[in-house]
Amino acid sequence: MILALVLYFGLLSGVVFWSSRQVKSSTDFIIGNRSMNYWLTAMAAHASDMSSWLFMGYPALIYIGGLYQSWTAVGLVICMWFNWQWVATKFRTLTGEWNCSTFSGFLSRRFQDEAGWLPRLSAFFSFLFYTVYICAGLTGLGLLGQSLFGISYDTSILVGAAIVVAYVIMGGFITLAWIDLVQGLFLMIVIAVVPFIVMNNIGGWEKVTLDWKTLGTDLRFFPSNGLELIAVLTMLFNWGLGYFGQPHIVTKFMGIRNPQEISKSRNVGMAWMVLSLAAATFMGLVGVSYYQGNLSDPQMVFITMAKETFSPFLVGLILCAVLAATMNVISSQLLILSSILTEDVYKRLFKRELTSRHLLNASRVWIVLAILFSYVIASFKFSSIYTLVQYAWSGLGASFGPLTLIALYSTRANKYGAIAGMMAGGLTVAAWPLVGGYLPFTLDPLIPGFILNGVTVYAISYFTRTRLAIAS
Repeated sequence: MILALVLYFGLLSGVVFWSSRQVKSSTDFIIGNRSMNYWLTAMAAHASDMSSWLFMGYPALIYIGGLYQSWTAVGLVICMWFNWQWVATKFRTLTGEWNCSTFSGFLSRRFQDEAGWLPRLSAFFSFLFYTVYICAGLTGLGLLGQSLFGISYDTSILVGAAIVVAYVIMGGFITLAWIDLVQGLFLMIVIAVVPFIVMNNIGGWEKVTLDWKTLGTDLRFFPSNGLELIAVLTMLFNWGLGYFGQPHIVTKFMGIRNPQEISKSRNVGMAWMVLSLAAATFMGLVGVSYYQGNLSDPQMVFITMAKETFSPFLVGLILCAVLAATMNVISSQLLILSSILTEDVYKRLFKRELTSRHLLNASRVWIVLAILFSYVIASFKFSSIYTLVQYAWSGLGASFGPLTLIALYSTRANKYGAIAGMMAGGLTVAAWPLVGGYLPFTLDPLIPGFILNGVTVYAISYFTRTRLAIAS
């Protein structure tokens, strides 16, 4: 197992060393100087999306709730496709024309926010929700270290955090893109192959299907009544809507060299996504048969199946795929968070022009501070990986999702509406753990936060436009 890890991280170190030589400025570090081909763009956008949630959180959802829960994956696929269709090309074109290197810089330019309120709010909500998101990844690393090596939870997340920070600081956007390509292809192979081998070892398809019937596994896919249809629509959009507001995904569109190749990136990325989510769904279902419903921690269904099925060397390689999925997302989130804090907070504190090298070093300092803050949160084990990811994903989606679409397609919104909308969506999700429990039904925060954001943007824009017109 150790040999497999050494070989894998040796390869990873080679990729980091080779790609880091291309980083000469803060623009290279943040967006790769817009020099990536369509393969790198595709895998950077998709592999930086699927964290330990793909191997741990989502299979646990299927293991507990059956095939019916796969509507969550369907919603992700549909909305990510629309993200490529509606956002990617226009976002890349406008950010290139305006020379924007950050997501919040794009919003500030689009809504003509000279006072800088949108960047400040973006930095606040990014820090709030990204630290929780990074905490979810570190929690996954901690559980992996406990399960596979018997080392303490705190030591596991500390070692994982140190590795991630090292290769983010060395290379930035370009390095992460190459790592996403290598690791993305590797983890897709692993997640596709493992459940079929496990199924064959426990008796094949006939044994698995018989166990599903015996254990009463919910294998329905289509809803049978109105209430179930509402539940399906909720699952579709509870996660899918968030894609439009994930800066660590949307900014990957900025890095492609030729915007005309975005359609090729979309095809490559969506094929990878469909195959990976289908395999993760099957993995959760195979786990039902393998454990006969007697697994104490469903988050570990894939990890423990692999550990009990394969040789230590192969388990080490499989572990590398899980680590790859987790570290891909943590590193992308650290990079986007550090770029926002550097460009929209640190840079604005200075009235003089800062050198590119100065800004590059500042970005690296923010990376270290952000991972330390997330490490402190993760050490308390507040919640499950699924719950942490859902909270952070919802917060980012509700804060930035409607603004992304409005900024690209509407001329009726102004900076006052954008500021109010971001606050409405972000604060709705931030306060949801305190108020959501008082509702007579279960509702996740993304949908209400997303809707409230969009409505607020147009309402405040209309009101302020009217008042300004009267005043003039």
